[in-house]
Amino acid sequence: MTRHAHVRPILLVEDDPDVRDALRLTLEEAGYDVVCAGEGREALARVRGSPPPSLILLDLMLPVMDGFEFRVQQMQDPEIASIPVIVFSCGGDLQEKVAPLRVAACLRKPVDVDALLELIGVLTKARDASRLRAPRRRRIKGGAARRRSSSRE
Repeated sequence: MTRHAHVRPILLVEDDPDVRDALRLTLEEAGYDVVCAGEGREALARVRGSPPPSLILLDLMLPVMDGFEFRVQQMQDPEIASIPVIVFSCGGDLQEKVAPLRVAACLRKPVDVDALLELIGVLTKARDASRLRAPRRRRIKGGAARRRSSSRE
């Protein structure tokens, strides 16, 4: 399993404990660090924490503060507004519902795990590359050299 050490944790916001645990385990098996929240207010506290997540996976139907209100508050906070969000929910007209929320992507439940992992890979790499372009190149070269030398031992 490859760890995505250069990627900050992913925030998974889902109120159903079975779905949340299944997604968390899937993401961890894919090498991602995952932080979970069961509703919007808890998610806001976690996203404002340190380090902020690299990506937010957001269910829309949540108790206390739903995903719509979470996203509105996120967009209003300049410190966290640029963190990409993938929305997942059930129900019809999902694209129309989330259009005002300006999310990176939306997936219908039950979530297609392969599509989710592909989206996460694209979004976290793009975000990481835009923030750490030069240092990232140096780390890749150094990491490859270290891997080669350690594999000979």
